Amino acid sequence: MIFNTRVVEPSKPFADKANLKRAEHTALLKSAETSYEDHWAGLAKNNLVWKKPFTVPMKWNPPFVEWFCDGELNISEQCLDKHLNGSTAQKTALIWEGEPCDDLQPCERKTFTYAELHAEVCAFAEGLQRLGIKKGDRVALYMPMIPEAVISMLACARIGATHTVVFGGFSAESLRDRIIDAQAKCVITANGGFRRGKILPLKVAVDKAVSECPCVESVVVVDRLGETAESAYRNSKSAFTATQMHSGRDHWYSKCKIAGSTLAAAALPAEHPLFILYTSGTTGKPKGVVHGTAGYALWTNLTCRWVFDIQPDDVYWCTADIGWVTGHSYVVYGPLSTGATVYMYEGAPDFPDFGRFWRCIEREKISIFYTAPTAIRAFMRQGNQWPQSSNLSSLRLLGSVGEPINPEAWEWYHATIGSGKCPIVDTWWQTETGGVMMSPLPGITPLKPGSATRPLPGIAVEVVDDNGIPVPRGSRGKLVITKPWPSQLRTVHGDPERYKNTYWSTFAGPAGAVKEPYYFTGDGAFKDADNDIWVIGRVDDVINVAGHRIGTMEVESALVDHSSVAESAVVGVPDSIKGTSIYAFVTLKNEVKQMAGWNDVKKQELARELISHVGGIIGSFAKPDHIRFTDSLPKTRSGKIMRRLLKDVATGHESLGDTTTLEDVSVLASLRQSSDDE
Repeated sequence: MIFNTRVVEPSKPFADKANLKRAEHTALLKSAETSYEDHWAGLAKNNLVWKKPFTVPMKWNPPFVEWFCDGELNISEQCLDKHLNGSTAQKTALIWEGEPCDDLQPCERKTFTYAELHAEVCAFAEGLQRLGIKKGDRVALYMPMIPEAVISMLACARIGATHTVVFGGFSAESLRDRIIDAQAKCVITANGGFRRGKILPLKVAVDKAVSECPCVESVVVVDRLGETAESAYRNSKSAFTATQMHSGRDHWYSKCKIAGSTLAAAALPAEHPLFILYTSGTTGKPKGVVHGTAGYALWTNLTCRWVFDIQPDDVYWCTADIGWVTGHSYVVYGPLSTGATVYMYEGAPDFPDFGRFWRCIEREKISIFYTAPTAIRAFMRQGNQWPQSSNLSSLRLLGSVGEPINPEAWEWYHATIGSGKCPIVDTWWQTETGGVMMSPLPGITPLKPGSATRPLPGIAVEVVDDNGIPVPRGSRGKLVITKPWPSQLRTVHGDPERYKNTYWSTFAGPAGAVKEPYYFTGDGAFKDADNDIWVIGRVDDVINVAGHRIGTMEVESALVDHSSVAESAVVGVPDSIKGTSIYAFVTLKNEVKQMAGWNDVKKQELARELISHVGGIIGSFAKPDHIRFTDSLPKTRSGKIMRRLLKDVATGHESLGDTTTLEDVSVLASLRQSSDDE
């Protein structure tokens, strides 16, 4: 990332109206520093609705923590019931727009007031109970971006079922693995969804996955296609067949709802597991990140009010899919807990053209817009004519999420989308942190294009060397969190040792400089002369592609799964749109190379086949952008692949650094001579 010294000072009109004023921010920083547990206890008492008040703020048994652990509450109540006694009950909670939209028919649109959303959640929650789902059961969701996805999450939370949402772009195999690991008793899906004018056959994938999941007792199906598929997509090339329902196992969503239900939200322990969300790891097996209830509810609520400054008349749009943590925290739980009006769009940002997002903003008068640098760079490449064709004057705050944003994209976003008047909250956080950890605060923090600036009040962040000692300003180090915080992950599902080893063992103490373990984020960073933090990317083998964290081992395993492949190694290389693209080095089995007619055309055909193969196993977002065939891979004498050298080759760098541990130096020459097929 290029360091940018430009500073954009906060505007005074924004500061005067912001939820978090400078004086309160200063007081919060001081309270967290002087009495950490009391700081969080006060926030929890004042910002959450408790069914049973807590008396113990925190139990810290490194690296395991419990927050507000003797209290009871329900996050569904935070998002719905608490809004029903005043005018907010009739306020619009959710505006939804489907992707099908053309000159012949208007965009599909639905709205729900808080009272209506509450009724829908109660009706489906009671329906889940009648299917035998109870507190502590796991429920998997594999859905498009439709209102029923939000309703299903809140319904699970209402009865104490732990949900695990699987991104609809994942393959049947990836869905199967997550269902089995979570031991999900029920799967909620739709018969399809829409993406770039095509029908996504979600139910077909569920049937394939569930056939290998004996833990699943019921499948609930939303009829998303119905008339929409026939009317809006009658001329599309998408295959559309009648939904296959398995007797005794499958149930239509509409028939599961219990009309008129007023099911009360269950009183749940503060540490009750709200959800499991699977994130990629370097070992190949995805990690089931477990989040509790109270701490997560508190932090998503506070960050929505502090970072996004959600006001009563705002229309808020986070473009993330609910299959990722950003969708959990900043489409569903956070904004609804503040009483916001949330906009939700089903489809792709470039369908039917690159003006879709901007027309949505104009039509719905979106005032807060939160998206990823990948999308920003894609829009930027298309030119200014698309955003300039719509009226974006309703926008007052912009956000960025998923990866560090390069300064050039920041400047374009600020000038072209925000007309130079909208603060940009460049947020840094992770699936594991539950919510935003570092970000500029609108009206308070000076903005620096490309910097996440400072940690939020109560979050203790440091940049350290390999011994856990803070590095000087300007020096690169490892980004760590030095104190537990309420919204942190509680464990890795079914594998507490992996939780300890993955996140807390790098700086474990007490033998070194660190007395208690630090949470290692896996990111590198540095502090500038003003003490602002710049995150510079992953230091492990997880690639961040367009905001999706993909383990290199997952892609390598998928490649080796192909009958022609003997070995593979994957690295990430810079990409002007995605931020990072996947570059795969592949060695083939001898019999493949010895086949008659093996030539460049065959190589290109096989490269395309391998790319498709990875997409079928993991999902299209994990497809390699480049396949390079090579006779061998650079390895140390102990057999470890030297990915640093592969990255140098992939990016065309001549400086290869220290190669003294390389087993066979001649491999490098072979790599540089190998062909590069896309």
